[in-house]
Amino acid sequence: MNSTKGIPILLVDDDEDDILITRRAFERYEPKNILYVLRDGDEALDFIYHRAKYEDKSIPTPGLIFLDINMPRMNGFEVLRRLKNDPEKRHIPVVILTTSRREQDKIEGYNLGVNSYIVKPVDFTKFMEAVSTINLYWSLNQLPE
Repeated sequence: MNSTKGIPILLVDDDEDDILITRRAFERYEPKNILYVLRDGDEALDFIYHRAKYEDKSIPTPGLIFLDINMPRMNGFEVLRRLKNDPEKRHIPVVILTTSRREQDKIEGYNLGVNSYIVKPVDFTKFMEAVSTINLYWSLNQLPE
């Protein structure tokens, strides 16, 4: 995961402003990582499991997933539940990146096996710093291939 060519990172979020800011942060602070962006949980699972329009086996399995909670069709908790119940996918680190400060959401996320729960800062500069810090942490973290 620490290779010089970077890791595939999946961002699952339906908020266009948050997607734009996250892309900018990755381009600025970690340009070697490949950022894939999907807008709902159903599409994320299709991508991860190579289904539907993502059947192409050359699409990489994400080395890290940033997951919003509140999305159309399938929410982030359901995606997390499915991944963490799958012996072949449960090792993929998942960071909930959300605006929700609800204690119940934090508890549910950790009960389902999320690796980190981060509330999105409202301020642009702070959001950029948060994404950079998260990215640095996970790029240094050693996970099995």
